[in-house]
Amino acid sequence: MSDASSRSLAGLRQSLALAGLARELAPVERVDFGMAGLDEPLGGGIARAALHEVYASAGADLPAATGFAAALALRAAGMRPLLWVRQDFLAAEAGRLHPSGLAELGLDPAQVLLVRARDAEGVLRAGAEAARCSALGAALIEPWGEPRQLDLTASRRLALAAEASGVMTLLLRVSPEPAPSAATSRWLVRALPSRPREANAPGDPAFSLRLLRHRGGLGECEWRVEWNRERRSFQEWNREDGGRSDAAPLSRPLVSLPGERPAASAEGAPAWRRAG
Repeated sequence: MSDASSRSLAGLRQSLALAGLARELAPVERVDFGMAGLDEPLGGGIARAALHEVYASAGADLPAATGFAAALALRAAGMRPLLWVRQDFLAAEAGRLHPSGLAELGLDPAQVLLVRARDAEGVLRAGAEAARCSALGAALIEPWGEPRQLDLTASRRLALAAEASGVMTLLLRVSPEPAPSAATSRWLVRALPSRPREANAPGDPAFSLRLLRHRGGLGECEWRVEWNRERRSFQEWNREDGGRSDAAPLSRPLVSLPGERPAASAEGAPAWRRAG
């Protein structure tokens, strides 16, 4: 190699090192949870321009993981659109997204751009395009199971796209064991019993959150939270707090995100709109 080539290569390496250092030193914009007990250990929330994983260890936990991911995406998106990419097979296994259920969570269905793909490859391709689109408030990517296409390289591609665009990208998965990935944080989500309201009506969705991975250095932690639809924020979960003291507990954990249902027929009920 000539001296000129050696100098050029050394200059390129130095430029790349300086660019990486600049990214590390730049202020990190964060999306907070609206709950001090969760935000403070995380340094104010989780990075906006990053890939984050939300796991359900079994299919029974998927509604809770979906509710948590949707609520977090809502906080990240604000008033901007949220693009949700789902694999078609999920409709048969876990049910379709129901507009009224999203509205109960506090998410306007008109804000959601729903993309359905036949297989995991299509989901990842559409998800990568969404992660690159800076006009979006958040991207939620939902393949089924453990597709071979979703390897460390694919997750790195998503992470780089999110970093470049500033779009929070959430990868929602069902798997007994988390696989290696480039995600900045990884959350394991399970449902908790919801606190009953008056007349034993269903309360706010409640979640058990376990932080399995955090690039900021925080070790494994666990929180119990619930989602307040009116404030669009998370809050402490306490079975003894609020509600009627004489109300019987609900028979099972509840997340207000209905799955497979026919389209709402009531006048004024939210519904999907087809675009394109």
